[in-house]
Amino acid sequence: MTRLTRRAALAGAAALPFAAAAVRTHAAAPMMGASNPPYNRFRLGEFDVTTILAGTRTVGDPQNIFGMNVSPEAFKEVSDAAHIPTDQAQFFFTPTIVNTGAELVLFDTGLSAEGTTAALAAAGYTPDMIDVVVITHMHGDHIGGVTNGDAPTFPNARYVTGSAEFDAWSAMGNDTFDAKMKPLAEQTTFIPGGADVTGGITAMEAFGHTPGHMAYLLDSGGSQLLIGADFTNHYVWSLAYPDWEVKFDMDKEMAARTRRKILGMLATDGLPMIGYHMPWPAVGYVETRGDGFHYVPHSYQLML
Repeated sequence: MTRLTRRAALAGAAALPFAAAAVRTHAAAPMMGASNPPYNRFRLGEFDVTTILAGTRTVGDPQNIFGMNVSPEAFKEVSDAAHIPTDQAQFFFTPTIVNTGAELVLFDTGLSAEGTTAALAAAGYTPDMIDVVVITHMHGDHIGGVTNGDAPTFPNARYVTGSAEFDAWSAMGNDTFDAKMKPLAEQTTFIPGGADVTGGITAMEAFGHTPGHMAYLLDSGGSQLLIGADFTNHYVWSLAYPDWEVKFDMDKEMAARTRRKILGMLATDGLPMIGYHMPWPAVGYVETRGDGFHYVPHSYQLML
């Protein structure tokens, strides 16, 4: 049995002020605040898939955007159950990079060139490395990074987008589209649903959010994943309740039908998805729940 001598006890007591000082020194480390890593990469078959955080911001009064056709009481009940506030929401803007081994493909370009190129750099890429830029639809937070000032941000890229989408926006007289995308028409390939961007990347009609909005199915080495863009815009207020109206859906009835169709497919087939506005790092799964759906964030499934 170990005996504690008086000398040892006194020595231990004398050391206490020094231990307290050491604790105080560590506690003086600066507060760093909340942050997110700027990229997330995983393997899908033979593809490298990387989501990049091109921007995030807090938005007030989310029922001005989501659940416009439900009561404030219903909105609050659903939000409380999901442990999210009703007075503000966090928006994420998440382009995706797919390295097929032959080409480096970027899906959407973020709010601005600055935010997207910074996230690209963190992921180990430079703008001149991008071979193909796929635009899922023409909202400003998806085409904002197409140009940097007056110059194309991705100087070596060809562009791909849906033909129905480009034609619809060409007729709208939208300033951002006219400045960003119209000048690139001759460098752009216009495709219908079901067409391939390149080997293993196929366009899927997801109309409603915009007239020709597209999702894209990745298929490599027996593994599949859907790049869903904005067919569903929030993991609770849109995905879980697909009939809830979303302010930015240009055809709200069609958008709701599209959500139900694609979410049902994802849930049935067990496919992972990337959603442009899903909680960072924007990768997850869908399961049915009652008359709606439930979002299951990716954990480590795609690391194995």
